Amino acid sequence: MADRNRHLTETIARESGRLGRFIRQRVADPGEAEDILQDVFFDLVEAWRLPEPIEQVGAWLFRVARNRIVDRFRKQREVPLAAVANPHDDDAEARWLDDALPAADGGPEAAHLRRLWLDTMAAGLDELPAGPRDTFIAHEIDGRSFKELATASGVPLNTLLGWKRQAVLHLRERLRPLYDTHP
Repeated sequence: MADRNRHLTETIARESGRLGRFIRQRVADPGEAEDILQDVFFDLVEAWRLPEPIEQVGAWLFRVARNRIVDRFRKQREVPLAAVANPHDDDAEARWLDDALPAADGGPEAAHLRRLWLDTMAAGLDELPAGPRDTFIAHEIDGRSFKELATASGVPLNTLLGWKRQAVLHLRERLRPLYDTHP
């Protein structure tokens, strides 16, 4: 097991520069590029645990990176809060969350759905241990990169990635009834 972990660490160190350049050439936002790189390495760690080894790790990494880049563009993600917010506006973050939810003035049904989503998400976050909860909030809501979080906290990058995944999977399960009943 120690040999597998050492080999994984060596692979990440060997491929990170080349893979990072590949992603940055295709993604203009450095934070977004870093997130994609971390997502790809998270996928590698997950795949590394499977019984079947990856035959050509380099080719596999670039294929996963290419797919992640395409997925990000397809999702048409919102502009990061920092890019549109007035730095003197203390309510900018609250408005970002407001924009992601049904409109507050969209009538009684929208108000009900909004409250339902917020309550379910808050309850789901409260159910999580501090590490996954804080990592999810810092990355998804505050817009901080995994690299920034690792540097600030001293927590290894792979741990942060695992915590984020744990939070996402938990929140998906908590929000699934809402997806199923209110598309």
